[in-house]
Amino acid sequence: MPEIATIPTSARVPWNRGRIVGPKPPLKPKHIWALRTRLQLANLARDLALFNLAVDSKLRGCDLVRLRVSDVHLGDAVRLRTTVCQQKTGRAVPFEITEPTREALAAWLTARSVKAGDWLFPSRSRSGQHLTTRQYSRLVGRWVALIGLDPSAFGTHSLRRTKVALVYKRTGNIRACQLLLGHTKLESTVRYLGIEVDDALILSEQTEI
Repeated sequence: MPEIATIPTSARVPWNRGRIVGPKPPLKPKHIWALRTRLQLANLARDLALFNLAVDSKLRGCDLVRLRVSDVHLGDAVRLRTTVCQQKTGRAVPFEITEPTREALAAWLTARSVKAGDWLFPSRSRSGQHLTTRQYSRLVGRWVALIGLDPSAFGTHSLRRTKVALVYKRTGNIRACQLLLGHTKLESTVRYLGIEVDDALILSEQTEI
């Protein structure tokens, strides 16, 4: 029976060598303002609208890139609030659209001739398709690099976590964070925000539903 060649243990390269693993940290307020300024100065209307909406919506990348114009625009104005059905859970999650985001979206939509059913962020390489999650991830890497941050340390979930992390830090309301993220279980929110279990249970007990 022929011998099967094996790779010496010492020659095997760990899959995570040189990579930063674990939850990606949220951005800080100073990062948000710095990025907005850089994108505005560069006249990147699409990127500014996408960045601002990612922070406001707290959506997963797969849901963010599939938004249509009608999800954020009604009549002749950008909505103040909207609701989107998540692909992963099937649950509807509401979110606010702040003034800076409304302004960025209005500028982005004005620059295009769009219909309500059009993709909000269409792909530039695939006609008729929306921006892919991979393309979105690459954009996030470029954005954080603009302000001197390490792209490998941040990702799309950094934007999803940013506002919720601030809400939790300022209020300690884990239930509110759960609703904002659209999680079905409180435990998921606890893990997502990296909250100590004992602290989370205390906060949960103090939160009336």
